[in-house]
Amino acid sequence: MERARVGSSGLEVSRLALGTMTWSRDTGADEAGQQLDAFLDAGGTLLDTAASYADGGSEALIGSMLGGTIARGEVQICTKAGIRRTERGGVVDASRDTLLSTLDASLTRLGTDHVDLWLVHAFDPATPLEETLHALEIAANTGRARYVGVSNFPGWAMARIATLATGRPSIAATQVEYSLLERGIEREVLPAAQALGMGVLGWSPLGRGVLTGKYRDAVPADSRAASDHLSGFVAPYLDQRSGIVVGALETAAEGLGWTPLETALAWALHRPGLTSAIVGARTAKQLAPALAAAALDLPDAIAQALDEVSAPPAGYPERR
Repeated sequence: MERARVGSSGLEVSRLALGTMTWSRDTGADEAGQQLDAFLDAGGTLLDTAASYADGGSEALIGSMLGGTIARGEVQICTKAGIRRTERGGVVDASRDTLLSTLDASLTRLGTDHVDLWLVHAFDPATPLEETLHALEIAANTGRARYVGVSNFPGWAMARIATLATGRPSIAATQVEYSLLERGIEREVLPAAQALGMGVLGWSPLGRGVLTGKYRDAVPADSRAASDHLSGFVAPYLDQRSGIVVGALETAAEGLGWTPLETALAWALHRPGLTSAIVGARTAKQLAPALAAAALDLPDAIAQALDEVSAPPAGYPERR
């Protein structure tokens, strides 16, 4: 598997990252271990997790693997902080106190003294960006995080915190949703990241599973859309517009002799500015096609056709 530089930083990561949102909840230890083995065998390096995934269960499961047959140096760990659990559910909190205490708890669960990339999970309008940046600076200067960045930030906030970081540890990366069904980052986030020298990690490049085509006729009983805790995550992409994009994707895939999954992932990896695409699966069997797709080269004509059918709406001031 190819590797790519994360923006203008010195960090290099695999073009595919292994997402672990379902680990310890929908994906047990045995399946997770098989996924990780297959990922490493394919040349993958970057594991993506978060303190909020399964209330820390994902990180704990990764930590148990690192304490077993997987050496720490074999993997790069990206984790996120900034979602605080309350009685009312998750609350975005990017204060210095919450970020640093969450990072320390993450390191304990992971069984390591540092993570390779640490991200603020979401933009917090109630906390000054200077305070959030100070937490990132402390994490980098104390060695708890080798590189730092943000996730799910609007373009203006991402650019602002990156600019404030001048003379401090730089904001190396942004992690955002990106697929044929969600191309909103192309308006401002992607060009801003490129101008600022930031890498872009795209989560859900398969459109929350919808771009596999498995939801075309019905909702499979064993799918995310049928589960109590993930049905709302998939539902926004079960609309008419998504159906049109999936139909075009299936036509393109048939012409190439590929699957819709392979074609959708190849499209994402073909996009300029995308450093790595984060793929997650419930089982190792589901992960295998994604690992194989990393080697596919999408023809420019097919990429252009898919670009046109999935183009995001744009207006003033992006387009006049």
